Amino acid sequence: MWTNENRGRYDRSGLRYPSDLTDEEWGIISPLIPPAKRGGNKRTVVMREVVNGLMYILGTGCQWAALPKDLPPRSTV
Repeated sequence: MWTNENRGRYDRSGLRYPSDLTDEEWGIISPLIPPAKRGGNKRTVVMREVVNGLMYILGTGCQWAALPKDLPPRSTV
């Protein structure tokens, strides 16, 4: 049930897309993402943006080719 107390917890108005992760959600997920491998190339993308891209695809059901241009390329996501 939507109450005044709960509205703040679920407010996504400050995010670029409704599927983007909040700082609190990212804090839960980020420890699960493995670090870059030693000896390999440095990461050139922000992992949070990759996860946001995945969440966009899952949340909207759009095709990979329809991924917005401000998210990482579909080959990266």
